[in-house]
Amino acid sequence: MRRVAIKTGFVDLPTERKAHKGPLPMLGGAAMLFAFMLSTILVRHDFLHATWRTDKPFIGMAGGALLMFIVGMVDDYAKTRRKEFPAWPKFAAQIIAASFLVASGVVIRGIEDPVHGAYFITFSPWLRDFLTIVWVVGIVNVFNFLDGMDGLAGGIAAISATTLMIISTIKGDSTSAILAASLIGVTLAFLRYNFYPARIIMGDAGSTFLGYVLAAIAVMGAFKSATVVSIFVPILALGVPIFDALYVVLRRVRERRPVHKADRTHGHYRLMASGLTQIQTVSVMYLVALAFCLASILIAITTR
Repeated sequence: MRRVAIKTGFVDLPTERKAHKGPLPMLGGAAMLFAFMLSTILVRHDFLHATWRTDKPFIGMAGGALLMFIVGMVDDYAKTRRKEFPAWPKFAAQIIAASFLVASGVVIRGIEDPVHGAYFITFSPWLRDFLTIVWVVGIVNVFNFLDGMDGLAGGIAAISATTLMIISTIKGDSTSAILAASLIGVTLAFLRYNFYPARIIMGDAGSTFLGYVLAAIAVMGAFKSATVVSIFVPILALGVPIFDALYVVLRRVRERRPVHKADRTHGHYRLMASGLTQIQTVSVMYLVALAFCLASILIAITTR
C-alpha cells in the first residue's frame, strides 16, 4: 500500500497543525480493512461454505465499515490536493453506517438488573436505535480526532481491542472476542510501519474504520448485558479518545469555535508543547489508555 500511495501521489501533505514534516503515504487504512475482513471471515466463518453471508450482524458491521472507509478515502483524497472535504457529508455517512448495525440487530437494548439478571430498563425501539447511532458516530469521531501523531491511534486501538477481547472472553462471547482479536492483529501489524518515524499513515479512512469497528464490537459484547455499573466498561475501554475528545469539544464550544475544525488542543499536542518528544508523548498516552483499560477489565470481572 505504501508503494501504491507513493506511485499514485496519495500522500498526506504537511501543514502547520501536523506533526510530520514531509509527505506521507496514507493508504494504511486500505491494508487494515482488507486484513480485518479476510482474517475475520477465515476464522469466524466456514469460508468454503460462505456462512458469513447469513450472519446479519457481521454483514451490518462489514457494510458500515466499508462505507466509513470509502468516505474516509474521499476525505483523504481531498487532503492530497490540499482541500477540505465538507463535514456534513461525512457526518451523514456516519449515521448511515451506524444504521447498518441497527438494521442488522446490533443495538444497545437496555440495562440489566445486576441482582436478578433480567432487564429492568428495556429501551424502546427508537431509544435503543438512537443510543446505538449516537455511540457509533461518537466513537468514529473521537478516533478520527485522535489520529494526529505517529503510532497514536493505532496503538490506542490495539489496547482498546485487547480490553474488549478480554471482556468478551470473560462474558463467553466468542464472536466479539474473535472480532477484537482480528483487530489487534491488524493494528499491531500496522504499527510496525506507523510507529515513529512513520513510513505510512492510516488517514481518515483508517481512523474512522477503526473507530467504527471498535464501537460495533462494544455494542455486540460489552453493551449486550450491561448493568448500571458495567455500562462504564466500554466507555473506559475507549477512555483516552472519548475523554480527550470531550475536553477538546467543550473547549471549542466555550471559545465559540467550530467543533469540527481541527486544532492543536488535543492531549497529545499539549504534551508535545510541554517539551516531550513524539515517542514520549505516545508512550504517555499508551500508559493512560492502559490505566483506563485495566479499570474497565476490573469492573467487568467484579460485575460478572
